[in-house]
Amino acid sequence: MICPCSGNPPGTDYEHCCQPALDGERWPSTAEALMRSRYTAFARNNEDHLFRTWHPKTRPADIGPDAGVTWLGLEILDTVDGMEPDSTGTVHFRTTFRDHLGEHTLEENSSFVRRAGRWVYLDG
Repeated sequence: MICPCSGNPPGTDYEHCCQPALDGERWPSTAEALMRSRYTAFARNNEDHLFRTWHPKTRPADIGPDAGVTWLGLEILDTVDGMEPDSTGTVHFRTTFRDHLGEHTLEENSSFVRRAGRWVYLDG
């Protein structure tokens, strides 16, 4: 099964892409890899990974994925910084999803920072 994030590189299966991050076996090494793992966590309703990867200063009280949403795809449009030696990074992405009102597109520039040496989602 191809990873819900479309795979990195494209077509990579879940086991070799985002699963190690969601299972807590490996922390994503770049802002983009963290973005992909967070998308996959939303798609697979993995609240634990979302909690672990959200900066505590911006994390809302309720972070649980909406069970009424089906995530349909992720497209990374651009990244600025966010590599291993960086302390900040931005990932511009587009995702499609379906809910009780129909199909929608969400486009966002997400900000990531390093906290205790690990990438975390700051805001979008």
